[in-house]
Amino acid sequence: MSARAHAPDLAPEPAILLEQVVKRYGAHRALAGVDLQVRRGERLVICGPSGSGKSTLIRCINALERHDAGRIVVNGIALTNDEGTVQDIRQEVGMVFQHFNLFPHLTALENCMLAPRLNRGLSKAQAEKLAMAHLERVHLADQARKYPARLSGGQQQRVAIARALCMEPRILLFDEPTSALDPEMVKEVLGVIEELAASGVTMICVTHEMGFARRVADRCVFMDRGEIVEEGDAAGFFEAPESERLRHFLAQILR
Repeated sequence: MSARAHAPDLAPEPAILLEQVVKRYGAHRALAGVDLQVRRGERLVICGPSGSGKSTLIRCINALERHDAGRIVVNGIALTNDEGTVQDIRQEVGMVFQHFNLFPHLTALENCMLAPRLNRGLSKAQAEKLAMAHLERVHLADQARKYPARLSGGQQQRVAIARALCMEPRILLFDEPTSALDPEMVKEVLGVIEELAASGVTMICVTHEMGFARRVADRCVFMDRGEIVEEGDAAGFFEAPESERLRHFLAQILR
């Protein structure tokens, strides 16, 4: 059964709200007044050419980048420059990066235990039980005692996913999670993400994996030059794109 068959009822209030969000790097506007709503339980895929603002957008949602103008609200929390608010939002949001960012001197299990112990105050035994549960969820319980150098790229990325899950976030953000992987490892990581999508968690995934987007996304967004050019349900997005920019992008990436 496909992930889409398990889609939850979507509540009317958004899990994520962006209103006229601007992010500048000097004279360059990486985000040029972005408006976006993501419903609770929705799976949103963001695609677009390099430099279009995709990664900047989700990094602003998690306050890894501070937006310069506009409004961002995550699970009812308005993002401000106050450090307490930033920490509150990061309790709600898990992030998986292009590169795995695992601590090389810690085992897979220890990498997953670290944040729950530091940020949630779990005991060692509690954190280990939680970490093992999520390593099992990404099919890596048998690799728990290995260091990152002894794991394949696909396994390292799955550890990174388990690490994000250990904070038990309500929202998961994926920033091109397969872009650093060899082609044969992409499938195993996408398979894990598809399983998570079926669980009902709110998810935003920046990716060029269009087959994955067709299977999993409730809605797709196309960005270019810091703007949202087009958005819509996955079927219409691929089968009947409205803008010439999206038609050209899909023709290039699906070729």
